[in-house]
Amino acid sequence: MINNFVDINTQFDKFNDECGVFGIYSNDENLDIVSITHDALFGLQHRGQQSAGITVNCDGEFITVKELGMVSEVFNSKTMSKLKNGKIAVGHVRHTSNETLDRASNQPLVLRYKEGSIAIALNGSITNFSEIRAELERGGAIFQSNSNAEIMAYVIGSERCYTDNLEDAVLRSMDKLKGAYSTVICAPTRLIAFRDMYGFRPLCIGKINNSYVISSESCVFDSIGAEFVRDVEPGEMVVINESGFHTYKSRITAEKTSLCVFEYVYIARPDSVIDGLSVHNARIKAGELLFEEFPIEADMICGVPDSGVVAAEGYAMASGIPFGMGFVKNKYIGRTVGTGKDKKERLLQTRLTALKANVSGKRIVIVDDSIVRGETSKHIVKLMRDAGAKEVHMLISSPPFICPCYFGVDIHDKDNLIANKMNTDEIKEFIGADTLGYLSLESVRKIASNANINLCDGCFSGSYNAEIPRTVFVDKYAKKINQI
Repeated sequence: MINNFVDINTQFDKFNDECGVFGIYSNDENLDIVSITHDALFGLQHRGQQSAGITVNCDGEFITVKELGMVSEVFNSKTMSKLKNGKIAVGHVRHTSNETLDRASNQPLVLRYKEGSIAIALNGSITNFSEIRAELERGGAIFQSNSNAEIMAYVIGSERCYTDNLEDAVLRSMDKLKGAYSTVICAPTRLIAFRDMYGFRPLCIGKINNSYVISSESCVFDSIGAEFVRDVEPGEMVVINESGFHTYKSRITAEKTSLCVFEYVYIARPDSVIDGLSVHNARIKAGELLFEEFPIEADMICGVPDSGVVAAEGYAMASGIPFGMGFVKNKYIGRTVGTGKDKKERLLQTRLTALKANVSGKRIVIVDDSIVRGETSKHIVKLMRDAGAKEVHMLISSPPFICPCYFGVDIHDKDNLIANKMNTDEIKEFIGADTLGYLSLESVRKIASNANINLCDGCFSGSYNAEIPRTVFVDKYAKKINQI
């Protein structure tokens, strides 16, 4: 059991997506769906490191292993032996912005109701969470957590009382649930997956022999020997059972779809393809556009590991300036480093170091994906100067964050965003760089112009394609928030 760890992502000046999901329905004898789901969660680990879980449907018996921690911490030979092989399994990795982790919110969440059991794993954020929860509580519902998955499970369970089958209950629930959700459900006899009508979060379909898999990202398919089939469309529900693959569309459709552009900038792995567009290619394009906007004379281009590296390559290719390694990332520091008030600083120092032999005496352009509060960027610039760099120019492959995200990325408080407190010149002085440049809003929209879906850039622009909530859920009470 994992206890009292410090989550390293919450200590760094980065935003995180809230979860990755996976599901499999086996039509092949001797297919080890437990091992496949376990391996898939390793491929989705970048989407959440606070908890991991797997539920297997073994002849109608739902067996779940889930706990706080990373995949390697949660699943060992002892815990894996608890999971019997079956026909259907779902998996989940979670990120949460809460400082205190709620163990009850670990997923998959298994719900038992009068028609049987379902195990649900969700990525996203339900924006009418407070209203739905208050309505259910008035009807006598008792909640064990503050998770979006529990709200969704209750709504589906309630709708199942008025429908002939689970599929209709899910479609009716999609009419009621607002916001962002890419979800997989392990049902007694089938695997169900669905995506909100805007398509904020990615979800895709793959195939292993005669068996189907569902994943938040396509990068998983290569690691488990699956073939990419297609993306789940916004507002689509897919059902996989012994008779094959079935698709349904929600009754309510969006006027404009809205995939999060930050998936291409930072969240997704570069070897994923989302809605028809390679994440790697989108980041290369971002780097090329950065050079068009900020053509700097320098000796070397380097990226901040990991998501800034590909954009740095794009800048180097466009500029003709050599691309090189400027930083070394320690991938083995685990989840805790020391104690005390200076823990955050030591985490930063331990995780990333500058490569002195490669940067000393040079004019360096650093490319990173974003600046949130500015502390990490300040530390990165200092690392480079302490390593002997003659000039340090910081370029960002996205526009400044100025607004919250309500659709699955933990940008909740605009007062914590440095771009709302300082202008670009002031931020440049704060982080200690010779140059600071952000990719423009017009250009960030170009990096994913070939995607098969419209994009949401509300965290950069303040303009959202979907209705944003007027309240947020805080413990037991709904708290009003300011509209943008």
